[in-house]
Amino acid sequence: MMPARSRALQFVLIAAVAAGLLIAGLSRRGPSALPPRPPSERPSLLLLTSLPLLFSEGFSLGGGSPAVKRLETRYRLVPISVTDPRELAKGGLLLMAHPQAQPAEDLVALDDWVRRGGRVLLLADPLLEWPSQRPLGDPLRPPPMFMDTGLLAHWGLKLDAPDERGPAVRKVGGFNIFTLSPGSLSGRCSITGDRLVARCRISAGEVIIVADADFLDADRLGPRASHNIDGLLAELAELER
Repeated sequence: MMPARSRALQFVLIAAVAAGLLIAGLSRRGPSALPPRPPSERPSLLLLTSLPLLFSEGFSLGGGSPAVKRLETRYRLVPISVTDPRELAKGGLLLMAHPQAQPAEDLVALDDWVRRGGRVLLLADPLLEWPSQRPLGDPLRPPPMFMDTGLLAHWGLKLDAPDERGPAVRKVGGFNIFTLSPGSLSGRCSITGDRLVARCRISAGEVIIVADADFLDADRLGPRASHNIDGLLAELAELER
């Protein structure tokens, strides 16, 4: 008969192996999608975008894009049109989804707001593949590339377009996302291995930059993009910590 001490040691080893297998299984499974929050617990999220997220290009009242509907399960969206002090005073968390170029004085206001504790998730696409029926030059058409007028350089970053166009799989918020022609980032911030995401501490504030915006159009991209908005929500949750 096995001595009691040996049996106890064997039990401990079996339990350790089982725990290791469980942890490994959870790791392979990947992150979990964030659940909806009750309306009373949803913080404000400022939204500045050139993309047809809140309305279609024809301004039809369709209730917003699928991305907006997911955002509204966790946030109270507050659309803004510029990053001036009055608009930024409406909240402390901002999603800039491929915005139009901002005037110099509003970029100064944005930088000041961040340094005083503001948090920004900026989707800056250097080669937007989002389809539009509006003609080139139409002020309501999303710009073909992120209109950087020195903001990223001021934060110590450089944004580059892809060498080749086409579909790609990257990571956002721990999730594998599917997108088109993502860019790449370099500079002094913390940058992911695939160079898609940069995380920057700027005085009292924080900025996360993603070198892509096409991934928001998850429905058009198909089943492979099923976790795209999960990744977006995970990055926003990171800024809330």
